Amino acid sequence: MKRAVLSAAVLLAVFAAGSPPAHAQTLKAVKERGVLRCGVGQGLLGFSSQDDQSNWRGLDVDICRAVAAAVLGDPAKVTFAPLDAASRFSALQSGQIDLLSRNSTWTMSRETSLGLMFAGVAYFDGQGFLLRRDSGIDTALQLGGKTVCAQTGTTSQLNVADYFRVNDMALKVLALDTVEESRKAYDDRKCDVLTSDVSQLYAERLKLAAPDSHVILPEVISKEPLGPVVRQGDDQWFNLVKWTLYALINAEELGIKSSTIDDALKSSDPNVRRLVGTEGEFGLQLGLSNDWAVRAVRATGNYGEIYERNVGTQSRLSVPRGLNALWTKGGIQYAPPIR
Repeated sequence: MKRAVLSAAVLLAVFAAGSPPAHAQTLKAVKERGVLRCGVGQGLLGFSSQDDQSNWRGLDVDICRAVAAAVLGDPAKVTFAPLDAASRFSALQSGQIDLLSRNSTWTMSRETSLGLMFAGVAYFDGQGFLLRRDSGIDTALQLGGKTVCAQTGTTSQLNVADYFRVNDMALKVLALDTVEESRKAYDDRKCDVLTSDVSQLYAERLKLAAPDSHVILPEVISKEPLGPVVRQGDDQWFNLVKWTLYALINAEELGIKSSTIDDALKSSDPNVRRLVGTEGEFGLQLGLSNDWAVRAVRATGNYGEIYERNVGTQSRLSVPRGLNALWTKGGIQYAPPIR
């Protein structure tokens, strides 16, 4: 009896090990559909917003386009689903989208309880405070008793509560459903302070009537690693999205730009050759052709080009690279090697 049970268990284990995961179908579905479905924000300048011609622009948008280029050979073969904070994760869980590339913070509970996986950090952020320049306040430690506007469904509420509690300050929170409502409440003086990720505060400040009349305090009170998200249970798709992001970061470190990608194809540097696919079969290991990274970089540029175009020196935001500079340039942006 015990031997029979053991044999059955062994057979079941062997069968399970040799069978593909039930959900490992995303790459196949995207290829058959011919379009990547990507969830983005609803209008965060620099990350995901539409221009006057209704074209989507931003760092998060470019991550989507890089994946579309790597998988389908064309960065235009992507549809964008604008999602609010409340619906972003359920849209991914339900299969409405293939990839979520929206300013979403990587936390433990979002992986352990929601069945999701973050495929890397596209932007190292942190929560900050915006308030009127004439308030006379120059440090967050002077905010005790002030009313703070925060968005529900985000990490902001807990972070600000923790910060005020640790520093023994009285806190009044006005929680609103959307970032637009939060900004309007602040603009209407229903609260003294607006709190959110620093990147978002830069964008929201530009929408105020007199942007220069508002300042962002120097304190950053939380870790907000933002990056692309996929469903658990599809390791192939997870690896593909992760390594596409890493390819963009490695391309910057190796000095490979969209304008020099053809020169990189002739390089004798083994690190360059592995990235562009002239050495090794790293693309095939992802289920793609070996020039997958070339297609991504050609379409969007390397990580530095994406950053500067959307949120850095070439944008209206002009957010310093800071932590998002490469590890070789004083930041912590770092990608494992392709080898």
